[in-house]
Amino acid sequence: MKKITKAVIPAAGLGTRMLPQAKAVCKEMLPIVDKPSIQYLIEEAVAAGITDILVITNRDKDCIEDYFDYSPEYEKKLMDGGKDKVAEELRAIADMANVYFLRQKQTKGLGHAVARTKSFVGDEPFLVLYGDDVIDAPTSTSLEMIKLYEKYRLPVVGVQNVSREDVKRYCTLDAKSIGERIYKVTDMIEKPREEQIITTLSILGRVILTPDVFDILENIKPGAGGEIQLTDAMAIMARKDSVIAYEFEGTRHDMGSKLGFLKANVSLGVKSPELGEDFKSWLKEFVKTL
Repeated sequence: MKKITKAVIPAAGLGTRMLPQAKAVCKEMLPIVDKPSIQYLIEEAVAAGITDILVITNRDKDCIEDYFDYSPEYEKKLMDGGKDKVAEELRAIADMANVYFLRQKQTKGLGHAVARTKSFVGDEPFLVLYGDDVIDAPTSTSLEMIKLYEKYRLPVVGVQNVSREDVKRYCTLDAKSIGERIYKVTDMIEKPREEQIITTLSILGRVILTPDVFDILENIKPGAGGEIQLTDAMAIMARKDSVIAYEFEGTRHDMGSKLGFLKANVSLGVKSPELGEDFKSWLKEFVKTL
């Protein structure tokens, strides 16, 4: 059985929910405390054993590529000032994994973005981390999903129960429990109407796919929003051989929304080794004024 060593991060969306700032700063580079949100995704993937990562971007996101490159000017300035440790930390960002970049020349949906990774993935199973979704969990969600793939040899989706209103924004799964926080999925519907909701389990930010998804994506018709929906392709896989769902622990932060951005900074800010205690003290006093 081939091990999962490759990951894909679709990050080509325009970020319209984050305007006006997304016009100048791509949403994946917006900070959570002191790191851009996309770094949290790459760190999670690396912690799960991923060595090669392909980031799908568009023409306005060169800043992501620059961030995961060496910074000789910064490193020299820091080392000249005796800040060797900080310089080493900057270089370590670029050395976490082999990070590659590919532009999605037309934004035709998540399925279209994933379809463009075929030559990178080859005939191997691979991990997809949605660019907007940062998961704060006690253990790497990606690692737990990889363990399930190794056990069941089937595609795996990361899920949580959400409100019925949110289900309509995401997807609904026909899922049967087969273990603690583990389900067998035999169907799914992207952005269902109220009468189509099967369960309130929705896919949130992490999936493991097998290479047969590419043949499906090449032949699938546009779905919700007139786009090539990855969920529609995974639904075909679920109906054919079933898919495993993992109800992950922790909190998923939607970095594609202004409220999600604020929540992520507060939630992870209080856990910061450097700033957490001071931030918590300030926050407690601030809350008294509300």
